[in-house]
Amino acid sequence: MKILGNLVWLIFGGIIIAIEYIIGSIILMITIVGIPFGLQTLKMGVLAIWPFGRDTHVHERASGCLYIIMNLLWLLCGGIWIALTHALFGLLLMITIIGIPFGMQHFKLSSVALNPFGRDIVRIR
Repeated sequence: MKILGNLVWLIFGGIIIAIEYIIGSIILMITIVGIPFGLQTLKMGVLAIWPFGRDTHVHERASGCLYIIMNLLWLLCGGIWIALTHALFGLLLMITIIGIPFGMQHFKLSSVALNPFGRDIVRIR
């Protein structure tokens, strides 16, 4: 069922979201300062390619000062807009019964877009 959900996700826009994240990641990694942010964008791109059967896990060490500062910088430099976009798409998809699983995936991507530093992508069994 996860494979079918991922294939439908890719067909109806998931591949476009993932490509946008990967292009943004490459652009961020061109500069030395943007490498940490590019890695987080790449993490979101990987999650956007195959979201069903994966979840995010917050590390215990993620409460450190560096993670908080990086997440604040991320939010100020565009993370809030990414999160709001995913939340809006999630709300629009939740209107229909068929779109509920896809709306849930957008909400998952929205939570990652709010604070990507200190999170890992894990498989759900």
